[in-house]
Amino acid sequence: MNDRIREILSWYSSENPGVRTNLARMLNHGRLGGTGKMVILPVDQGFEHGPARSFAPNPAGYDPRYHFQLAIDAGCNAYAAPLGFLEAGVSDFAGEIPLILKCNNHDILNDERDPISAVTAGVDDALRLGCSAVGFTIYPGSSERNQMYEQLRTLAFDAKSAGLAVVVWSYPRGSSISKDGETSIDVVTYAAQIAAQLGADIIKVKLPSAKVELAEAQKVYQKYEIPTSTLADRVRHVVQSSFDGRRIVIFSGGATAADDQVFAEARAIRDGGGFGSIIGRNSFQRNKEDAVKFLNTIMDIYGGSVK
Repeated sequence: MNDRIREILSWYSSENPGVRTNLARMLNHGRLGGTGKMVILPVDQGFEHGPARSFAPNPAGYDPRYHFQLAIDAGCNAYAAPLGFLEAGVSDFAGEIPLILKCNNHDILNDERDPISAVTAGVDDALRLGCSAVGFTIYPGSSERNQMYEQLRTLAFDAKSAGLAVVVWSYPRGSSISKDGETSIDVVTYAAQIAAQLGADIIKVKLPSAKVELAEAQKVYQKYEIPTSTLADRVRHVVQSSFDGRRIVIFSGGATAADDQVFAEARAIRDGGGFGSIIGRNSFQRNKEDAVKFLNTIMDIYGGSVK
């Protein structure tokens, strides 16, 4: 294990050896192994957005085994998915890539203004499937947020007691936040801080815009002249808000976008001190050869071989 990975693990000194071992497994796996950077393939979109919207652009994606193989072939650090997708493919790929079990999910058949996900799996499932971590989504800004925080606290305690790392999707959303405010710099940094305070080992947030949503926050950003003009500046501020960079922060890829845009965002994440990306639709909605090439380019940006 190299010095960079040892340094990152030192930030988690309160965690037991099992959690630190599973963090090391993910950090040392794949093409970015040992760099301290991560690219994770998440495929929870079938549940979150519906099968046709998720997989019709590349019908091979209807098969859960396809995503295991894509993550392996691309050299991802880990593969994240809900219970059903992992159960349907894990026996064919046991031990080939670290797995993250997404333990709650939300559908859009009743797209309420104040969302709350259903708990769909637990620590026993993650252990049975040989996972390295559990994943959980919270929606800061939802009127249901306190219940989600309490659910996460219980899951995190049980997971860490069993030696599993905890990955938190922290997505501000709800009736008290405007649509643009969901990705405003003050709200995204707040979401990252909340996830860290709830015990997340790895924090997943969306890339922030330069907008400041909350009036009281606006005063602070102006008074202290917090840099937000470039995406790299904003990434740096999100990382700073995650215990001054002592928690791993990765950024979601979002909806399908042009390659140049995604690559530019990866450069900004790298330059701002972010730890990497978790990219689903932008990768699995193209054929595997193109997806592997696409993911490898992002990894090369993080690894420094592509400027």
